[in-house]
Amino acid sequence: MIALNKENIETAEILLPCNNLDETLQFFIDKLGFKMESIAPAEKPSIAVISGHGIRLRLEPGNNPDPGSINLLCSDPATVADGKLELTAPNGTRVSLNEVNPALNTPNVKQTFVLSKMSDIDQWSEGRAGMQYRDLIPDRQGGYAVASHIRILNGGPVPDYVHYHKILFQMIYCYKGWARLVYEDQGEPFIIEAGDCVLQPPHIRHQVLESSQGMEVIELTCPADHETCVDHELELPTSSVNPERLFNGQHFIRHEAAKAEWKPWRMEGFEARDIGIATATDGLAGVHVARPVGQPHSEFVSHDADLLFTFLLNGSAEFNCDQKDSELLTAGDSFIVPGNMKHSLSKCSEDMEILEVALPAVFNTAHHLKKAGLIS
Repeated sequence: MIALNKENIETAEILLPCNNLDETLQFFIDKLGFKMESIAPAEKPSIAVISGHGIRLRLEPGNNPDPGSINLLCSDPATVADGKLELTAPNGTRVSLNEVNPALNTPNVKQTFVLSKMSDIDQWSEGRAGMQYRDLIPDRQGGYAVASHIRILNGGPVPDYVHYHKILFQMIYCYKGWARLVYEDQGEPFIIEAGDCVLQPPHIRHQVLESSQGMEVIELTCPADHETCVDHELELPTSSVNPERLFNGQHFIRHEAAKAEWKPWRMEGFEARDIGIATATDGLAGVHVARPVGQPHSEFVSHDADLLFTFLLNGSAEFNCDQKDSELLTAGDSFIVPGNMKHSLSKCSEDMEILEVALPAVFNTAHHLKKAGLIS
């Protein structure tokens, strides 16, 4: 008989198959009084954890009508049942012993070329809190990152809740309209407008309170698979204000475009404003908004970053590389260029602006000359 150390068990979840999440959540929350605990992924929810009446239910896709499974979340799972992590009850219910706070898993990046066109149809999906999501990195670069173009069609109060994300990195850039946000230890709610950006450090509690009609943001998160967790206890704004607080080694950053300073950029013929995220994350990531100064040289460049994501905010440009046909880019298009792929932006319109997100913040840019149809 297995000796059990029951004092080490902290909470439990009942797993239930669910292939119609919205209707099931409405039933449990609105009719039976359960509360939302977490939901994932944010851009197209398929898994949710709810709690009520002394139990937690994990709703996830599945078609197997079996006795069900229970997760027991433990501070040290190996000490509960003599090292066994999978148990079976007499009725067939499976019991899994898992870490209550597992370490964040960030997969190694698998670099590929990704081009997302705003003109592609059927891109938007319903996400959490009434938001619509457009997936900008369908392959997730091997699970390393997810980028979303998010919009709220109807302005006014947003049905959001105090929540946080189990992540390594997350930034939000306001593309169109405005939103009123509030963050833990950062004072009263404030408004971000088009061109503004925030760094959301890991585990910082926050809430979207309201937005303008047609508000749009660009969000990039590492890793791709992560949990959004609800905090039912904390009320925002908090009574304490501590802008210097570190959240998992990162500072909260609010960048206001109206106060930005433009400086020469890494690509000749462009200038950029630094969002300040490199300093706030101690070099984990860097974010810039860049624009042409005059007509940039059609130079080819390459990089050695882990991830280099570019979103065209305004105007148009021609994208060229040594492995693909030329592509006309317009506002709303985005691309990821793998390391060492030689590429260029040319024929830039005067109003062109791009958002660039790089992990890590510091990387090398190589400049290549194009001669007689060859790139050296």
